[in-house]
Amino acid sequence: MALIVHKYGGTSMGSTERIRNVAKRVAKWARAGHQIVVVPSAMSGETNRLLGLAKELAPAKPDTSYSRELDMLASTGEQASSALLAIALQSEGQPSVSYAGWQVPIKTNSAFTKARIESIDDVRVRADLNAGKVVIITGFQGVDEQGNITTLGRGGSDTSAVAVAAALKADECLIYTDVDGVYTTDPRVVPEARRLQTVSFEEMLEMASLGSKVLQIRSVEFAGKYKVPMRVLSSFTPWDIDINEEAASGTLITFEEDEQMEQAVVSGIAFNRDEAKISVLGVPDKPGIAYQILGAVADANIEVDVIIQNLSKDGKTDFSFTVHRNDYAKTIDLLKEKVLPSLGATEVSGDAKICKVSIVGIGMRSHVGVASKMFRSLSEEGINIQMISTSEIKTSVVIDEKYMELAVRALHKAFDLDQA
Repeated sequence: MALIVHKYGGTSMGSTERIRNVAKRVAKWARAGHQIVVVPSAMSGETNRLLGLAKELAPAKPDTSYSRELDMLASTGEQASSALLAIALQSEGQPSVSYAGWQVPIKTNSAFTKARIESIDDVRVRADLNAGKVVIITGFQGVDEQGNITTLGRGGSDTSAVAVAAALKADECLIYTDVDGVYTTDPRVVPEARRLQTVSFEEMLEMASLGSKVLQIRSVEFAGKYKVPMRVLSSFTPWDIDINEEAASGTLITFEEDEQMEQAVVSGIAFNRDEAKISVLGVPDKPGIAYQILGAVADANIEVDVIIQNLSKDGKTDFSFTVHRNDYAKTIDLLKEKVLPSLGATEVSGDAKICKVSIVGIGMRSHVGVASKMFRSLSEEGINIQMISTSEIKTSVVIDEKYMELAVRALHKAFDLDQA
Protein backbone atom coordinates (compact mmCIF):
# COMPACT_ATOMS: atom_id res chain seq x y z
CA MET A 1 0.00 0.00 0.00
CA ALA A 2 1.41 3.38 -1.04
CA LEU A 3 0.61 6.93 0.00
CA ILE A 4 -0.12 8.86 -3.22
CA VAL A 5 -0.94 12.54 -3.75
CA HIS A 6 -3.16 13.38 -6.74
CA LYS A 7 -3.31 16.91 -8.08
CA TYR A 8 -6.04 17.93 -10.55
CA GLY A 9 -5.96 21.17 -12.53
CA GLY A 10 -8.80 23.52 -13.32
CA THR A 11 -9.73 21.89 -16.62
CA SER A 12 -9.93 18.49 -14.90
CA MET A 13 -12.38 20.05 -12.42
CA GLY A 14 -14.15 22.16 -15.06
CA SER A 15 -17.68 20.76 -14.67
CA THR A 16 -19.71 18.48 -12.41
CA GLU A 17 -19.29 15.70 -14.96
CA ARG A 18 -15.51 16.06 -14.90
CA ILE A 19 -15.52 16.20 -11.10
CA ARG A 20 -17.54 12.97 -11.11
CA ASN A 21 -14.91 11.35 -13.35
CA VAL A 22 -12.13 12.55 -11.03
CA ALA A 23 -14.02 11.01 -8.10
CA LYS A 24 -14.31 7.68 -9.91
CA ARG A 25 -10.58 7.73 -10.69
CA VAL A 26 -9.62 8.60 -7.11
CA ALA A 27 -11.97 5.94 -5.71
CA LYS A 28 -10.33 3.37 -8.00
CA TRP A 29 -6.93 4.15 -6.49
CA ALA A 30 -8.30 4.05 -2.95
CA ARG A 31 -10.02 0.69 -3.51
CA ALA A 32 -6.73 -0.68 -4.81
CA GLY A 33 -5.42 -0.22 -1.27
CA HIS A 34 -3.59 3.10 -1.57
CA GLN A 35 -3.87 6.02 0.84
CA ILE A 36 -4.90 9.00 -1.31
CA VAL A 37 -4.63 12.74 -0.75
CA VAL A 38 -6.13 14.95 -3.47
CA VAL A 39 -5.20 18.59 -4.11
CA PRO A 40 -7.64 20.15 -6.63
CA SER A 41 -7.52 23.53 -8.33
CA ALA A 42 -10.56 25.75 -8.64
CA MET A 43 -12.94 24.95 -11.49
CA SER A 44 -11.59 26.27 -14.79
CA GLY A 45 -12.08 30.03 -15.10
CA GLU A 46 -13.41 30.48 -11.55
CA THR A 47 -10.40 32.34 -10.12
CA ASN A 48 -10.41 34.79 -13.04
CA ARG A 49 -14.14 35.33 -12.57
CA LEU A 50 -13.72 36.12 -8.88
CA LEU A 51 -10.80 38.49 -9.41
CA GLY A 52 -12.73 40.16 -12.22
CA LEU A 53 -15.50 40.99 -9.74
CA ALA A 54 -12.93 42.66 -7.50
CA LYS A 55 -11.67 44.74 -10.43
CA GLU A 56 -15.22 45.90 -11.15
CA LEU A 57 -15.55 47.16 -7.59
CA ALA A 58 -12.15 48.84 -7.35
CA PRO A 59 -10.91 49.52 -10.91
CA ALA A 60 -8.72 52.48 -9.98
CA LYS A 61 -6.83 50.94 -7.07
CA PRO A 62 -3.68 48.80 -7.37
CA ASP A 63 -4.16 45.19 -6.26
CA THR A 64 -1.66 45.66 -3.42
CA SER A 65 -4.05 48.00 -1.57
CA TYR A 66 -6.52 45.17 -0.95
CA SER A 67 -4.37 42.07 -1.41
CA ARG A 68 -5.59 40.48 1.84
CA GLU A 69 -9.17 40.57 0.59
CA LEU A 70 -8.12 39.23 -2.81
CA ASP A 71 -6.73 36.17 -1.04
CA MET A 72 -9.96 35.76 0.92
CA LEU A 73 -11.86 35.95 -2.35
CA ALA A 74 -9.64 33.81 -4.59
CA SER A 75 -9.33 31.01 -2.02
CA THR A 76 -13.05 30.25 -2.27
CA GLY A 77 -12.61 28.73 -5.73
CA GLU A 78 -10.51 25.83 -4.43
CA GLN A 79 -12.74 25.46 -1.39
CA ALA A 80 -15.77 24.94 -3.64
CA SER A 81 -14.04 22.38 -5.88
CA SER A 82 -12.71 20.45 -2.86
CA ALA A 83 -16.14 20.22 -1.26
CA LEU A 84 -17.73 19.16 -4.56
CA LEU A 85 -15.12 16.44 -5.02
CA ALA A 86 -15.72 15.16 -1.48
CA ILE A 87 -19.45 15.00 -2.20
CA ALA A 88 -18.81 13.14 -5.46
CA LEU A 89 -16.54 10.64 -3.71
CA GLN A 90 -19.06 10.03 -0.96
CA SER A 91 -21.75 9.42 -3.58
CA GLU A 92 -19.39 6.73 -4.98
CA GLY A 93 -19.36 5.09 -1.56
CA GLN A 94 -15.80 6.24 -0.82
CA PRO A 95 -15.33 7.90 2.60
CA SER A 96 -13.71 11.30 2.17
CA VAL A 97 -13.22 14.64 3.88
CA SER A 98 -12.24 18.05 2.50
CA TYR A 99 -10.14 20.69 4.25
CA ALA A 100 -9.26 24.27 3.47
CA GLY A 101 -5.55 25.04 3.78
CA TRP A 102 -6.02 26.79 7.12
CA GLN A 103 -7.70 23.71 8.61
CA VAL A 104 -4.72 21.39 8.00
CA PRO A 105 -2.99 23.83 8.61
CA ILE A 106 -0.65 24.78 5.77
CA LYS A 107 1.31 27.65 7.32
CA THR A 108 2.74 30.39 5.11
CA ASN A 109 4.33 33.80 5.44
CA SER A 110 2.16 36.91 5.08
CA ALA A 111 3.02 37.86 1.50
CA PHE A 112 -0.58 38.07 0.25
CA THR A 113 -1.19 36.82 -3.32
CA LYS A 114 2.32 35.27 -3.46
CA ALA A 115 2.83 33.57 -0.09
CA ARG A 116 5.51 30.97 0.58
CA ILE A 117 4.82 27.73 2.46
CA GLU A 118 6.70 27.47 5.77
CA SER A 119 5.31 24.26 7.31
CA ILE A 120 2.51 21.72 7.07
CA ASP A 121 1.00 19.88 10.05
CA ASP A 122 0.32 16.30 8.97
CA VAL A 123 -1.40 14.99 12.15
CA ARG A 124 -5.01 15.56 11.12
CA VAL A 125 -4.46 14.27 7.59
CA ARG A 126 -2.70 11.09 8.73
CA ALA A 127 -5.49 10.32 11.19
CA ASP A 128 -8.06 10.51 8.39
CA LEU A 129 -5.92 8.41 6.05
CA ASN A 130 -5.51 5.75 8.73
CA ALA A 131 -9.29 5.77 9.13
CA GLY A 132 -9.66 4.82 5.47
CA LYS A 133 -10.69 8.23 4.14
CA VAL A 134 -9.56 10.04 1.02
CA VAL A 135 -8.36 13.47 2.17
CA ILE A 136 -8.97 16.47 -0.10
CA ILE A 137 -6.94 19.61 0.60
CA THR A 138 -7.51 22.91 -1.15
CA GLY A 139 -4.60 23.84 -3.37
CA PHE A 140 -3.16 27.33 -3.82
CA GLN A 141 -3.66 28.52 -0.24
CA GLY A 142 -2.61 28.49 3.40
CA VAL A 143 -2.74 30.59 6.56
CA ASP A 144 -0.26 33.02 8.13
CA GLU A 145 0.64 33.49 11.81
CA GLN A 146 -2.17 36.02 12.27
CA GLY A 147 -4.79 33.59 10.97
CA ASN A 148 -5.19 35.34 7.61
CA ILE A 149 -5.91 33.20 4.55
CA THR A 150 -3.08 33.52 2.01
CA THR A 151 -2.65 32.33 -1.56
CA LEU A 152 0.52 31.14 -3.29
CA GLY A 153 0.15 32.90 -6.64
CA ARG A 154 -0.73 31.58 -10.07
CA GLY A 155 -0.11 27.86 -10.43
CA GLY A 156 0.09 27.51 -6.66
CA SER A 157 -1.95 24.31 -6.58
CA ASP A 158 0.99 22.41 -8.09
CA THR A 159 3.20 23.77 -5.32
CA SER A 160 0.59 22.85 -2.69
CA ALA A 161 0.42 19.28 -3.95
CA VAL A 162 4.20 18.80 -3.93
CA ALA A 163 4.48 20.40 -0.48
CA VAL A 164 1.78 18.10 0.91
CA ALA A 165 3.55 15.12 -0.68
CA ALA A 166 6.83 16.21 0.93
CA ALA A 167 5.24 16.68 4.36
CA LEU A 168 3.56 13.26 4.22
CA LYS A 169 6.63 11.59 2.68
CA ALA A 170 4.36 10.33 -0.10
CA ASP A 171 5.56 7.61 -2.44
CA GLU A 172 4.64 9.72 -5.48
CA CYS A 173 2.89 12.91 -6.50
CA LEU A 174 0.74 12.51 -9.62
CA ILE A 175 0.01 15.76 -11.44
CA TYR A 176 -3.11 15.20 -13.56
CA THR A 177 -3.55 17.78 -16.26
CA ASP A 178 -5.02 18.29 -19.73
CA VAL A 179 -1.90 16.93 -21.46
CA ASP A 180 -0.54 13.41 -21.20
CA GLY A 181 3.00 14.31 -20.20
CA VAL A 182 6.00 16.51 -20.92
CA TYR A 183 6.82 16.88 -24.62
CA THR A 184 10.02 17.74 -26.47
CA THR A 185 8.27 21.02 -27.31
CA ASP A 186 4.72 22.32 -27.69
CA PRO A 187 2.88 19.96 -30.13
CA ARG A 188 0.78 22.91 -31.28
CA VAL A 189 3.94 24.43 -32.73
CA VAL A 190 5.68 21.20 -33.80
CA PRO A 191 3.21 18.38 -34.52
CA GLU A 192 6.11 15.89 -34.50
CA ALA A 193 6.91 16.64 -30.84
CA ARG A 194 7.30 13.48 -28.74
CA ARG A 195 6.21 12.73 -25.21
CA LEU A 196 9.19 12.10 -22.94
CA GLN A 197 9.08 8.94 -20.82
CA THR A 198 11.42 10.47 -18.26
CA VAL A 199 12.99 13.87 -17.65
CA SER A 200 15.39 14.93 -14.90
CA PHE A 201 14.44 17.50 -12.26
CA GLU A 202 17.17 19.79 -13.58
CA GLU A 203 15.78 19.65 -17.10
CA MET A 204 12.20 20.12 -15.91
CA LEU A 205 13.24 23.08 -13.79
CA GLU A 206 14.93 24.72 -16.77
CA MET A 207 11.99 24.00 -19.06
CA ALA A 208 9.50 25.39 -16.53
CA SER A 209 11.57 28.54 -16.02
CA LEU A 210 12.00 29.00 -19.78
CA GLY A 211 8.32 28.99 -20.66
CA SER A 212 7.03 25.41 -20.56
CA LYS A 213 3.53 25.62 -19.06
CA VAL A 214 3.19 21.96 -18.03
CA LEU A 215 4.38 22.52 -14.44
CA GLN A 216 4.67 25.62 -12.31
CA ILE A 217 8.33 26.37 -11.58
CA ARG A 218 7.93 26.63 -7.79
CA SER A 219 6.47 23.13 -7.68
CA VAL A 220 9.49 21.72 -9.51
CA GLU A 221 11.87 23.58 -7.19
CA PHE A 222 10.00 22.18 -4.18
CA ALA A 223 10.01 18.65 -5.58
CA GLY A 224 13.73 18.78 -6.29
CA LYS A 225 14.55 20.18 -2.85
CA TYR A 226 12.53 17.58 -0.94
CA LYS A 227 13.07 14.67 -3.35
CA VAL A 228 9.39 14.19 -4.15
CA PRO A 229 8.88 11.74 -7.07
CA MET A 230 6.55 13.36 -9.62
CA ARG A 231 4.65 12.13 -12.64
CA VAL A 232 2.73 14.28 -15.15
CA LEU A 233 -0.21 12.45 -16.74
CA SER A 234 -3.61 13.08 -18.30
CA SER A 235 -6.90 13.28 -16.44
CA PHE A 236 -8.76 12.76 -19.72
CA THR A 237 -7.91 9.09 -20.12
CA PRO A 238 -10.88 6.84 -19.18
CA TRP A 239 -11.19 6.79 -15.40
CA ASP A 240 -11.38 2.97 -15.39
CA ILE A 241 -8.06 2.49 -17.20
CA ASP A 242 -6.01 -0.32 -15.63
CA ILE A 243 -4.32 1.17 -12.56
CA ASN A 244 -0.92 -0.36 -13.37
CA GLU A 245 -1.05 1.07 -16.88
CA GLU A 246 -2.07 4.45 -15.50
CA ALA A 247 0.69 4.39 -12.87
CA ALA A 248 3.29 3.95 -15.63
CA SER A 249 1.85 6.50 -18.06
CA GLY A 250 2.77 10.14 -18.63
CA THR A 251 6.23 11.51 -17.88
CA LEU A 252 8.22 10.60 -14.79
CA ILE A 253 10.38 13.38 -13.38
CA THR A 254 13.43 11.63 -11.99
CA PHE A 255 16.30 12.36 -9.63
CA GLU A 256 18.95 10.37 -11.41
CA GLU A 257 20.52 10.71 -14.82
CA ASP A 258 20.37 7.13 -16.03
CA GLU A 259 22.26 5.83 -19.06
CA GLN A 260 19.40 6.33 -21.47
CA MET A 261 18.94 9.93 -20.40
CA GLU A 262 22.67 10.63 -20.78
CA GLN A 263 22.39 9.76 -24.48
CA ALA A 264 19.97 12.62 -25.14
CA VAL A 265 22.11 15.70 -25.80
CA VAL A 266 19.01 17.91 -26.00
CA SER A 267 15.76 16.78 -24.41
CA GLY A 268 13.47 19.64 -25.32
CA ILE A 269 12.89 23.07 -26.84
CA ALA A 270 11.27 25.67 -24.61
CA PHE A 271 10.04 29.11 -25.65
CA ASN A 272 8.51 32.16 -24.07
CA ARG A 273 6.61 34.93 -25.82
CA ASP A 274 6.17 36.99 -22.65
CA GLU A 275 9.53 38.75 -22.84
CA ALA A 276 10.58 42.32 -23.53
CA LYS A 277 14.08 43.74 -24.02
CA ILE A 278 15.31 46.99 -22.49
CA SER A 279 18.59 48.71 -23.36
CA VAL A 280 20.30 51.51 -21.47
CA LEU A 281 22.67 53.21 -23.94
CA GLY A 282 25.81 55.25 -23.30
CA VAL A 283 26.30 54.06 -19.73
CA PRO A 284 29.54 55.15 -17.99
CA ASP A 285 31.68 52.02 -17.74
CA LYS A 286 32.62 52.05 -14.08
CA PRO A 287 32.02 49.87 -10.99
CA GLY A 288 28.50 49.87 -9.56
CA ILE A 289 26.67 50.76 -12.77
CA ALA A 290 24.98 47.35 -13.10
CA TYR A 291 23.78 47.65 -9.51
CA GLN A 292 22.44 51.16 -10.07
CA ILE A 293 20.34 49.91 -12.98
CA LEU A 294 19.24 46.48 -11.77
CA GLY A 295 19.00 47.43 -8.09
CA ALA A 296 16.32 49.98 -8.90
CA VAL A 297 14.50 47.43 -11.04
CA ALA A 298 14.65 44.80 -8.28
CA ASP A 299 13.39 47.32 -5.69
CA ALA A 300 10.32 47.77 -7.91
CA ASN A 301 9.72 43.98 -7.65
CA ILE A 302 10.49 43.43 -11.33
CA GLU A 303 12.26 40.20 -12.27
CA VAL A 304 15.14 40.38 -14.73
CA ASP A 305 16.09 37.47 -16.97
CA VAL A 306 18.80 37.68 -19.66
CA ILE A 307 21.52 40.34 -19.12
CA ILE A 308 24.19 41.57 -21.54
CA GLN A 309 26.77 44.34 -21.20
CA ASN A 310 28.58 45.39 -24.38
CA LEU A 311 32.26 46.11 -24.86
CA SER A 312 33.38 49.43 -23.44
CA LYS A 313 34.33 52.18 -25.91
CA ASP A 314 35.52 55.65 -24.90
CA GLY A 315 34.49 54.87 -21.33
CA LYS A 316 30.90 54.15 -22.33
CA THR A 317 28.96 50.90 -22.71
CA ASP A 318 25.43 49.66 -23.48
CA PHE A 319 23.53 47.56 -20.95
CA SER A 320 20.61 45.34 -22.03
CA PHE A 321 18.30 42.99 -20.14
CA THR A 322 14.91 41.31 -20.49
CA VAL A 323 11.84 41.49 -18.25
CA HIS A 324 8.35 40.04 -18.40
CA ARG A 325 6.32 41.85 -21.04
CA ASN A 326 3.77 42.94 -18.42
CA ASP A 327 6.58 44.86 -16.66
CA TYR A 328 7.91 46.50 -19.84
CA ALA A 329 6.23 49.91 -19.60
CA LYS A 330 6.77 50.10 -15.83
CA THR A 331 10.50 49.38 -16.25
CA ILE A 332 10.94 51.94 -19.04
CA ASP A 333 9.22 54.63 -16.95
CA LEU A 334 11.26 53.72 -13.88
CA LEU A 335 14.56 53.96 -15.73
CA LYS A 336 13.69 57.25 -17.46
CA GLU A 337 12.34 58.95 -14.33
CA LYS A 338 14.60 57.66 -11.55
CA VAL A 339 17.72 56.04 -12.98
CA LEU A 340 18.67 57.84 -16.19
CA PRO A 341 19.04 61.33 -14.61
CA SER A 342 21.57 60.14 -12.03
CA LEU A 343 23.29 57.59 -14.24
CA GLY A 344 24.69 59.80 -16.96
CA ALA A 345 23.43 57.46 -19.70
CA THR A 346 22.26 58.87 -23.02
CA GLU A 347 19.09 56.90 -23.74
CA VAL A 348 16.71 54.11 -22.69
CA SER A 349 15.14 52.07 -25.49
CA GLY A 350 13.14 48.87 -25.64
CA ASP A 351 11.51 46.21 -27.74
CA ALA A 352 8.36 44.41 -26.60
CA LYS A 353 8.21 42.17 -29.66
CA ILE A 354 10.92 39.67 -28.83
CA CYS A 355 10.83 36.11 -27.52
CA LYS A 356 13.19 33.60 -25.94
CA VAL A 357 13.89 30.17 -27.41
CA SER A 358 15.95 27.62 -25.49
CA ILE A 359 17.43 24.17 -25.89
CA VAL A 360 17.58 22.06 -22.71
CA GLY A 361 19.37 18.80 -21.99
CA ILE A 362 21.59 17.23 -19.33
CA GLY A 363 23.64 15.68 -22.14
CA MET A 364 24.93 19.17 -22.99
CA ARG A 365 27.35 18.82 -20.08
CA SER A 366 29.33 16.12 -21.84
CA HIS A 367 28.97 17.12 -25.51
CA VAL A 368 30.78 19.93 -27.33
CA GLY A 369 29.42 21.95 -30.22
CA VAL A 370 25.80 22.00 -29.05
CA ALA A 371 25.50 25.79 -28.93
CA SER A 372 27.24 26.21 -32.29
CA LYS A 373 24.81 23.72 -33.84
CA MET A 374 21.94 25.78 -32.45
CA PHE A 375 23.38 29.01 -33.84
CA ARG A 376 24.04 27.44 -37.25
CA SER A 377 20.45 26.15 -37.47
CA LEU A 378 19.06 29.61 -36.72
CA SER A 379 21.48 31.22 -39.17
CA GLU A 380 20.35 28.89 -41.96
CA GLU A 381 16.79 30.11 -41.39
CA GLY A 382 17.88 33.76 -41.53
CA ILE A 383 17.10 34.34 -37.84
CA ASN A 384 19.19 36.98 -36.09
CA ILE A 385 20.20 36.40 -32.46
CA GLN A 386 19.91 39.48 -30.24
CA MET A 387 21.00 38.04 -26.87
CA ILE A 388 22.42 34.75 -25.57
CA SER A 389 22.24 33.15 -22.11
CA THR A 390 23.70 29.80 -21.07
CA SER A 391 23.94 27.37 -18.18
CA GLU A 392 25.36 23.85 -17.90
CA ILE A 393 22.25 22.29 -19.41
CA LYS A 394 20.63 25.03 -21.50
CA THR A 395 21.30 27.67 -24.11
CA SER A 396 18.77 30.45 -24.63
CA VAL A 397 18.58 33.06 -27.38
CA VAL A 398 16.48 36.18 -27.66
CA ILE A 399 15.11 36.71 -31.17
CA ASP A 400 12.41 38.66 -32.96
CA GLU A 401 9.01 37.31 -31.92
CA LYS A 402 7.87 36.79 -35.52
CA TYR A 403 10.53 34.07 -35.97
CA MET A 404 9.65 32.10 -32.84
CA GLU A 405 7.75 29.19 -34.37
CA LEU A 406 10.21 28.90 -37.24
CA ALA A 407 13.09 28.75 -34.75
CA VAL A 408 11.40 26.10 -32.61
CA ARG A 409 10.65 23.89 -35.62
CA ALA A 410 14.20 24.28 -37.00
CA LEU A 411 15.85 23.41 -33.67
CA HIS A 412 13.49 20.49 -33.03
CA LYS A 413 14.54 19.02 -36.37
CA ALA A 414 18.23 19.88 -36.02
CA PHE A 415 18.53 17.97 -32.75
CA ASP A 416 16.47 14.99 -34.02
CA LEU A 417 13.83 15.41 -31.33
CA ASP A 418 11.21 13.93 -33.65
CA GLN A 419 13.11 10.63 -33.54
CA ALA A 420 12.11 8.09 -30.88
